[in-house]
Amino acid sequence: MTDRPIFPLTAAHWGVYRAEVEDGRLKALHPFEHDPDPSPIGQGYLGVLDDPLRIKAPMVRKAWLENGPGAASDRNGDDAFVRVSWETAEQLVADELRRVCADFGNQAIFGGSYGWSSAGRFHHAQSQLHRFLNCVGGYTRSVNSYSLAAGEVILSHVLGGDARFIHAPTPWQSVVEHTDLLVAFGGMPLRNAQISSGGTGRHRAREALEQAKRAGVSFVNISPIRSDVADDLMAQWLPARPGTDVAIMLGLAHELVRNDWHDAAFLDRYTTGFDKFADYLTGKADGIAKTAEWAAGIADLPAGTLEELAMRMARSRTVISVSWALTRQEHGEQPFWMATTLAAMLGQIGLPGGGVAFGYCAANSIGNERRPVSYAALPQLENPVKDFIPVARIADMLLNPGAEFQFNGQSLTYPDIRLVYWAGGNPFHHHQDLTRLCAAWQKPETVIVHDWCWNTLAKRADIVLPCTTPLERDDIMLTPRDRFIVRMKTVVPPIGAARSDHDIFRAIGRRMGVEHQFTEGRSTDEWLEWLYQESRHRACKAGIDLPDYPSFCEMGWYETPPPAGSADAFSAFRNDPDGAPLNTPSGRIEIVSSAIASFKSASVLPHPAWHEPEEWLGNAGDSFPFHLISSQPPDKLHSQLDHGPVSKSEKRNGRSPIRMHPSDAKVLGIAEGDTVRVYNARGACLATAKRDNDLLQGVVQMSTGAWLDAVRQDDGTLLCRHGNPNTVTRDRGTSELAQGPTAHSCLVAIERHEESGPIEAFLPPIIE
Repeated sequence: MTDRPIFPLTAAHWGVYRAEVEDGRLKALHPFEHDPDPSPIGQGYLGVLDDPLRIKAPMVRKAWLENGPGAASDRNGDDAFVRVSWETAEQLVADELRRVCADFGNQAIFGGSYGWSSAGRFHHAQSQLHRFLNCVGGYTRSVNSYSLAAGEVILSHVLGGDARFIHAPTPWQSVVEHTDLLVAFGGMPLRNAQISSGGTGRHRAREALEQAKRAGVSFVNISPIRSDVADDLMAQWLPARPGTDVAIMLGLAHELVRNDWHDAAFLDRYTTGFDKFADYLTGKADGIAKTAEWAAGIADLPAGTLEELAMRMARSRTVISVSWALTRQEHGEQPFWMATTLAAMLGQIGLPGGGVAFGYCAANSIGNERRPVSYAALPQLENPVKDFIPVARIADMLLNPGAEFQFNGQSLTYPDIRLVYWAGGNPFHHHQDLTRLCAAWQKPETVIVHDWCWNTLAKRADIVLPCTTPLERDDIMLTPRDRFIVRMKTVVPPIGAARSDHDIFRAIGRRMGVEHQFTEGRSTDEWLEWLYQESRHRACKAGIDLPDYPSFCEMGWYETPPPAGSADAFSAFRNDPDGAPLNTPSGRIEIVSSAIASFKSASVLPHPAWHEPEEWLGNAGDSFPFHLISSQPPDKLHSQLDHGPVSKSEKRNGRSPIRMHPSDAKVLGIAEGDTVRVYNARGACLATAKRDNDLLQGVVQMSTGAWLDAVRQDDGTLLCRHGNPNTVTRDRGTSELAQGPTAHSCLVAIERHEESGPIEAFLPPIIE
């Protein structure tokens, strides 16, 4: 038997691969031999590294180059580009940064690039951008994430932090060995578990769930989509209306109190405010008892089903999983808060196999058995600019400079942004109401973008600087969220004149007199060694012995040992609440938050509560009768590699599919494979119909990530011919507490549609 050749390793958010190269071109990506469930997403690189969409030289929008900043901003996205040399591009960027800083101050620069959570520890675009902008005086930033901004904010009040409670829940092995019942609000879709911020060495989620099923764990899927939990887990499906999870949790909590199944001793010792919350729960505070029957009417579920579930949860070792997606709706703070409260009432927080988990399968790292280490990252330096915005309020900021807004108990003011600098990420994927965002995007005088392909963002920039892909540079996958450390090798040379983000900023920094401050005199190779050696030192303090740097580079990868036990983020608090208190004002789980109570908010109570959304099936009329769920895609991360073969293979007739119940399709006269128009007052998109019995009637589902291919409709809103659902989603904050995105509170109408011109999402702009 002939041994297979050993190809060099590379890594991405969705896995580690061995790259096969022939004549300097990528031929194949072979899954890492230690990954039992490799993701196909990485295959999306095949054929696109040097295709017509690759940006091979610095580009400047023609009107901006000829007439200066702000010129013809209404042609943003339609204008031609002019190829320039790196020397010219560097000088244009340096001069523009100097102008804006001198005339308007550094707060006029928005560098809140959302970024991609790439595997490379050094070549992380957002980190490189923020470090560079801090070298030139700072920038206006963004806080929190599109993934779960509302959850991040509310957990800072309820549990005194978010990262460790989100990323270190009851580990999978503890679920396998101790859990009886896993109740998944919003499901646990394995499509999301293909990826993990910072890289994925070994996909664990599918394997762990199969082990749990074999061990006798029972699953309940509370979601309008049956397939949000894998079929082979044989989960009980409760097809609840979207947006009603908090009402269901309240109904379950009421059952616990009514039957005296709640753990009063745990609530007394580990929480604060339960008595006041109980007044709300029982109706003493507002005259409405949050009974199982009350909740069933809101969620459109049988009351008896909720009563039975409450009994099962009380009599079982139960872990409650809450999907990150539930935070991306109106009042998205409430599901995490109420799930924590419900788990506290069961009294199992901190016990093996019990408690609450925020996002099993939201990423591969959630539930991984690992010993967290605070590995080194590229230092960001200090940002002297104090202005910031919640991450999902970009359009508000650009459209309303000087306007006041509320965030987490603070009254803040939107800065007047003159320059947007974006490296990593695509706001025309992440953001909602793209008609509004496109209007906002015309407000800055200059938009500078680093990218490697002509996606929606690059086409809407003024200056485009071509950057390398992870396959074209050396790096290290070094993340505390995975047990594998991987030496990422350059597998193909950079295409055209592409440079790494670090080299781009180094050159601009040279022209602005901050090169040494930015690089600290280190080359890229020296930075990689510094990051590893510093991380090795930190790992040693955590009881993990990493090989020396030369040995690691020769080995190519290293797997850190798993933890000996199955402790989670709550274990120390459970064992000694006085000696290991939470970082809350009370040191306990705050069912009633003293901080939120002090905000005196008209829209957020100081305890978890049900708030009826503006858009949900409970008030849907004939105009917009369907609730749209815009999920993460199974074939890519966000919009990355949408032009690649994996993503394209999932499209139908070149468009994103829309799943709908056969009964709904029949009423509308829509057949499998028909082109349909999905619309509301905010905009529209075209999609290809796909009938699916696994959806609740009245609910339709599309994946996000299609590159925007916009045409203007008669009413001035945008229609995306390619299938980007963010043309119809709402750009409103979750509440004044977190101001997170609310994509999942969205009603639409659907109609059959005749073909309307070619799809142009994958055409490069005109280059003169």
